[in-house]
Amino acid sequence: MALTALLSVSDKTGILEFAQGLHALGCKLLSTGGTAKLLMDNGLPVTEVAEHTGFPEMMDGRVKTLHPKIHGGLLARSDVPEHVAAMQKHGITRIDILAVNLYPFEATVAKEGCTLEDAIENIDIGGPAMVRSAAKNWKDVAVLTDAAQYAQVLAELKAGGLQATTRFQLSIAAFNRIAQYDAAISNYLSSVQGDGSLAEYPGQMNSSFIKVQDLRYGENSHQTAALYRDLYPAPGSLVTGKQLQGKELSYNNIADADAAWECVKSFEAPACVIIKHANPCGVAVAATPAEAYSKAFKTDPTSAFGGIIAFNRPVDGAAAELVAKQFVEVLMAPAFTAEALAVFKSKVNVRLLQIELPAGGDTPWLQGRNAQDVKRVGSGLLVQTADNHFLKREDLKVVTTLKPTEQQLDDLMFAWNVAQYVKSNAIVFCGGGMTLGVGAGQMSRVDSTKIAAIKAANASLSLQGSAVASDAFFPFRDGLDVLADAGASCVIQPGGSMRDEEVIAAANERGIAMVFTGVRHFRH
Repeated sequence: MALTALLSVSDKTGILEFAQGLHALGCKLLSTGGTAKLLMDNGLPVTEVAEHTGFPEMMDGRVKTLHPKIHGGLLARSDVPEHVAAMQKHGITRIDILAVNLYPFEATVAKEGCTLEDAIENIDIGGPAMVRSAAKNWKDVAVLTDAAQYAQVLAELKAGGLQATTRFQLSIAAFNRIAQYDAAISNYLSSVQGDGSLAEYPGQMNSSFIKVQDLRYGENSHQTAALYRDLYPAPGSLVTGKQLQGKELSYNNIADADAAWECVKSFEAPACVIIKHANPCGVAVAATPAEAYSKAFKTDPTSAFGGIIAFNRPVDGAAAELVAKQFVEVLMAPAFTAEALAVFKSKVNVRLLQIELPAGGDTPWLQGRNAQDVKRVGSGLLVQTADNHFLKREDLKVVTTLKPTEQQLDDLMFAWNVAQYVKSNAIVFCGGGMTLGVGAGQMSRVDSTKIAAIKAANASLSLQGSAVASDAFFPFRDGLDVLADAGASCVIQPGGSMRDEEVIAAANERGIAMVFTGVRHFRH
């Protein structure tokens, strides 16, 4: 008995070729509206759904497939005699294959100027109903919701028939698609305000993520873990990376790799970032990747052992030779030359990640970044806009008698950029396009300052004339005094303390130039 396929798609990608393949296999084709016209115009014999059901399409297309001859054909079980008898009694034809993709609700509401009326008219009713019917009855019906599925289904049909495992996987994909679609509708509608504007945060938040892989364990070996990605991951984000070699990435590897990648892609000049336990322990810019790595490594050679390293330029042989001298967990870059790959060929455990760098716009580093940050709390979520603030030099406010030089401004901007990626309380000493000492994650800002100075001393790096960034204001002058004692010549900080005048006076007294940013970068 010939198979019957119902094709009704909003996105016509690949549907003609799929229909031609089905027709060549002897399938009877049913279709609706624009899909039917496309197939007919290309010479395929198609029965329109209205003719099949004997009931006309009506209400501007809102009602066309909501009919027993459609849903009976999709839901009837071939192994239940009563179902078969009901089909025969009511003249219902079995539908063996259903290809449906839904009205483009997500694309519609993403358009600037989309009205509530536009959104409502792009909520598909008949499509999801058919998809649910077919997916529920997967043992008898193959349901396709993505053009990427057409080729496999045709190949299996040509080989003798669809595998049960394929039909089940198609069913899962179909229910996933319906869940994603309904989540998008819920998110949008629960954001609509009385005046028609959209709230920044919806009344109900529904998220869809796709599992990339199970991980060996979580932060600790007694914890389980998995990596998921956004439904539509942005180019330039970590999950779009391709692992070229090495062991599977662990939970901690991925978390640290993300921190390294977000930091390194924020620099326009060739840069290298070394991350250890979620904090930069060395960051530098230079003319070449090799030079940038050498400078970054000098900041804290001890902590760099077993670190995560990221470049914002292709890794060449020279850079690879330097990195390969040390123990490294993960090395990531936009590309690796053949010479670089050859260097690491014998180091089979080193994980090499190739990630496309985002491009375009005035701030390309913002491309591929999350718009929101989410933190799990007991039975709830904390949701905020991501810290994607881009500081421009003209935003700086000089607050001391001594003005910073152009070179000092360069160093301050570099230091401020690094501080954004250091856990609070964060203090970063920099100079000459590299970090000199990093103090991270302390309860006291003074302690972070002291630790940064100790790190520099351990690496035999001088802090004389250095530039310092503090991710938040100095509540007292003691932090500023420690910086001055260490050799700092200029400071960048948010300002906003009740004792700003006291801290400014201390900077003037110690001969330090200081600028305020007006924003802070807490990172917890």
